[in-house]
Amino acid sequence: MSRVCELTGKRAMVGNNVSHAMNKTKRKFNVNLVKKRFYIPEEDQWLTLKVCTSVLKDINKKGIYAVVKEARTKGFLNQ
Repeated sequence: MSRVCELTGKRAMVGNNVSHAMNKTKRKFNVNLVKKRFYIPEEDQWLTLKVCTSVLKDINKKGIYAVVKEARTKGFLNQ
């Protein structure tokens, strides 16, 4: 399973570890993902998603149905 947010498409970024002596080695910045179940009353079903924690703030603000609907129009969620 890849570490990709199912609602936004956020992925891991690549960068450098920089030491005090300015030596650079490659590293990965992973996305903060959470596997979470959501109930959508409009569709009367449960939906399990792997989402980044920044999306949880959007879900609390807009509601799960609006966020899922927006993700489906952008093509991130194919259900």
